[in-house]
Amino acid sequence: MINKPLSTLETHLGYWLRMVSNAVSHSFGRKVEAEGVTVAEWVLLRMLYDVDRSAPSLLADHMGMTRGAISKLAERLLEKGLIERAPSAEDKRAHTLALTSGGRGLVPRLAALADANDLAFFGGLTAGERQQLEHLLRKIASERSLIDMPVD
Repeated sequence: MINKPLSTLETHLGYWLRMVSNAVSHSFGRKVEAEGVTVAEWVLLRMLYDVDRSAPSLLADHMGMTRGAISKLAERLLEKGLIERAPSAEDKRAHTLALTSGGRGLVPRLAALADANDLAFFGGLTAGERQQLEHLLRKIASERSLIDMPVD
């Protein structure tokens, strides 16, 4: 019986994907933390930027997080004065979340940091390579039914 040699770490695509993903994520995390928020808080702020108000349950569904996790994020953002809570117009027992003027002003700055971080890591790719990489990553995500937003 012939023993097949063990694969090295570097022979796995997951190794390279994780290496790049960690570097991109950690770099962006440091940048947004310098602005006083976490990556998860940034994702929630960015989602609220495109809507007037949203129920926490809808945010939880879109972000692939539990309602409890959204509540904790919302509490931190409320304390920072970046979002506000108001009774729901449809159901007075429920509430909605919306950006404050401070939160609305912060989102474009954080988006610029995200754009700069992407450019730093992927700016060396041609437009075609970038499109191909995005296509392949989206294909894998779709085939594996990966729908939760990456927030950590």
